[in-house]
Amino acid sequence: MRRISIDPLIVLILSAVLLAIVFPVRGQAAEWFRYATDIAIAALFFLYGARLSTREALEGLKHWRLHLTILAFTFVLFPLIGIALQPLGSWFGAGIAMGLMYLTLVPSTVQSSVAFTSIAKGNVAGAIVSASLSNMLGVFLTPILVMALMTHDGSVHVDTSVFIKIATQLLLPFVLGQLLRPIVGAVAATKGTKVVDRGSITMVVYSAFSQGMVAGIWASIGAMQILALIVLSAVIVALMLWLSKLVAQKLHFGRGDRIAIQFCGSKKSLASGLPMAAVIFGGAQLSLLILPLMIFHQVQLIMCSWYAQHLHSQKL
Repeated sequence: MRRISIDPLIVLILSAVLLAIVFPVRGQAAEWFRYATDIAIAALFFLYGARLSTREALEGLKHWRLHLTILAFTFVLFPLIGIALQPLGSWFGAGIAMGLMYLTLVPSTVQSSVAFTSIAKGNVAGAIVSASLSNMLGVFLTPILVMALMTHDGSVHVDTSVFIKIATQLLLPFVLGQLLRPIVGAVAATKGTKVVDRGSITMVVYSAFSQGMVAGIWASIGAMQILALIVLSAVIVALMLWLSKLVAQKLHFGRGDRIAIQFCGSKKSLASGLPMAAVIFGGAQLSLLILPLMIFHQVQLIMCSWYAQHLHSQKL
């Protein structure tokens, strides 16, 4: 539980933010660092593909009602919440308002969703397949949702060329990972590859926050806005945990499936969301745009770790 609630990734991200504040990368060095970040993101999605067992995923797809329910929470209900939150943009500012919208469009987590489902004695196999499917479909669905919901007022410009970037930088490495899984699968599953996982995300954060520091956009962010984002994240997580439980009960899912729906349907992936944001958006505004997702990630881990332990202690 300590490893989940005190996430090493958050430590790295906070370190990257502090480093960007004190020593932001700029000029030609920033260009080279962005190229290195692109390579790291491609390596990350290559590992995602190499780790996913195609046979187990196809076998798990038979439980289609469970997966459709989780996908509906991730890519339908969450975006509706994002739309409902847009009036808050007048207080938060345009950059954070875009970040709140983007937060609701990214896939579900994989590692923590499965871990919490396991702790709570839920359907672990179903959680693995649903969370993995969410991330695979998110490579396409997240950019589509961004174009549909974030470009209508002209504050965000995303054209169809983003799909070429997604295909070459995210999808192609993922497919190569799947094809080479018989050769590299065992290596990809080792703990040592966490260096690539956490390193690529840390690089995205450092690059984005450096751009924000160089552009001087952080003067517009106050402590009350950060506190408000923390409280808002807690409210969203609590709402989604309650609503996913209610819907799962109404659809007559068993206890194990209800738990998988709650933990897969209530969370958003920092590991997938940040690299995709770097590919889709870029620019100085990226540092503001990813801030809500970074805060939401830690809040969901803290709340879900407590809730998973609570479910674990209940009598079956």
